[in-house]
Amino acid sequence: MKAIDRLIAVLDFSTMEEAKKMVETLGDSVKLYKVGLELFLNSKGEAVDYLKNLGKEVFLDLKFHDIPNTTAQAVCAAADLGVWMVNVHACGGLRMMAAAKQALAEYGDKAPLLIAVTQLTSTSEERMQRELLISASINDTIVKYAQNTREAGLDGVVCSPLEAGMVHQACGKEFLTITPGVRFADGDVADQVRVTTPARAREIGSDFIVVDRKSTRLNS
Repeated sequence: MKAIDRLIAVLDFSTMEEAKKMVETLGDSVKLYKVGLELFLNSKGEAVDYLKNLGKEVFLDLKFHDIPNTTAQAVCAAADLGVWMVNVHACGGLRMMAAAKQALAEYGDKAPLLIAVTQLTSTSEERMQRELLISASINDTIVKYAQNTREAGLDGVVCSPLEAGMVHQACGKEFLTITPGVRFADGDVADQVRVTTPARAREIGSDFIVVDRKSTRLNS
């Protein structure tokens, strides 16, 4: 897979004007984009159609987490938008994830990739144990969530690049790892705590590297 096929640029903006400026600046150098809650809601979904009309692929990052039927209907709504990839929260459990995957079966080859978030890259082990009352280590928790995700039939997980290797070891090399938390060595980590550089992320085993506007080294 070429580098351009591995890079997912984040459109972390509140307006379409800002997002369009970023996409125009990146041009043909990026074909995969992540649209999250902020831009999706503020643009009333326009961001997805805009990117698709440019021939770009959209990772719709809305992190669905609800009862199985509601989550299944939500991923179907995402599929109807024609997105490339959509995600749920792995902490929703096997039944929820399996229902979402099963609901996408009717889309056949047009179904988006379905992945699950393990732990947000802003979550430290100390915070996970103190606030979420998860007593296992963060690595063990992420691997278990990844194994649950694979058992439910999903295509991969969102994890930090630091965990990509252990996820592949536990779930196989074909099981996708999508990794935010990528920064250059001199970059601002913002609110993320589990980060590494793009080169190290690839060494560890990240399949898709998610980068924000700061990490593209472009002033949008």
